[in-house]
Amino acid sequence: MTLRRVNVVILVLLSIAFLIIVHRNLLNLSDFLRQDNSDVAPGMILPFETGFFSDRKVRTGAEIPVVITAAEERLGAAVAAMNSVNQNSRASVVFSIVTLNESVEHLRTWLSKTDIRHKIITFEPKILEGKISQDPQKADLVKPLSFARFYMPMFLPDAEKAIYLDDDVIVQGDIQELFDTSLKPGHAAAFSEDCDSASSKGIVRGAGNQNSYIGFLDFKKEAIKKLGLRANTCSFNPGVIVANLTEWKHQNITRQLEQWMERNVREDLYGKTLADTFITPPLLIVFYKHHSSIDPMWHVRHLGATGAGNRYSPQFVKAAKLLHWNGHFKPWGRTSSFSDVWDKWYIPDPTGKFHPIRRHSGDK
Repeated sequence: MTLRRVNVVILVLLSIAFLIIVHRNLLNLSDFLRQDNSDVAPGMILPFETGFFSDRKVRTGAEIPVVITAAEERLGAAVAAMNSVNQNSRASVVFSIVTLNESVEHLRTWLSKTDIRHKIITFEPKILEGKISQDPQKADLVKPLSFARFYMPMFLPDAEKAIYLDDDVIVQGDIQELFDTSLKPGHAAAFSEDCDSASSKGIVRGAGNQNSYIGFLDFKKEAIKKLGLRANTCSFNPGVIVANLTEWKHQNITRQLEQWMERNVREDLYGKTLADTFITPPLLIVFYKHHSSIDPMWHVRHLGATGAGNRYSPQFVKAAKLLHWNGHFKPWGRTSSFSDVWDKWYIPDPTGKFHPIRRHSGDK
């Protein structure tokens, strides 16, 4: 056999070995994302994201995994939130950004202009079939990505602990402090209770019981009665979650949440006071008196409510570690309070598709 033929054979063998390795890696990735008792995985991780390894800042400590969603019409919000975390933290933060297929390229382009370490996960809405109402009157209120927080262990199969953030937040403290929140033994998550001293004054008056269970669940329904929940129990806000993913998986929290979603479709168990709330009720049931607490200054809420500018002083807002514009008025919109704080962290969209709406001097 000539030397030329030997080289050809070696190249063929190397090519076959490479293809076998790629095939095995793809199978392993599929195994990670496959759910028990389901034919549909909640999402797919896209490898080799632009900028994933880029970082111009010296970071310390172990990686902190943060999950955030990025809807097409709110990409600017997610980018601003991530930028605030990235700039204010000395820790090595890696974002798992959950989005829909339609937004992947837009998000990639935007983040390529930053040093935000990230991976993009495409969410599969089919996972929600049979779990959310098909009522056409509620269709516009149900946002598939809102349920991504229920599936955190699927997106982070190797992580023991993680943080979830809504996209309408700005982080002003070092997120290492939030990540170090102590969870009690047996608790799979920590939340901020709606009765805590920092944010309770921001609750919208006259809009129902937004700080207790009765505002989220229909206590006239037999299934709710049987649970033995106290209607006046303080509720919590799931816009910021510190999760013990090991405990989450051990208790099968995701499946518990799905079961209550399915029961609600059949029995209409959620309260009518907060008609646009679909995320909080199943969490309140599953984590009833079985969750830890987040420092109130790490989740100052209701900045998106009417009159938030009168409830919080500029000094208090500046001192807060994390600000949350939950409510109808978002900081990228015309009528939001404290939008100047949000503006500091906004990174302009290189494609020009997303623009914050701002009141001009000529507006009345």
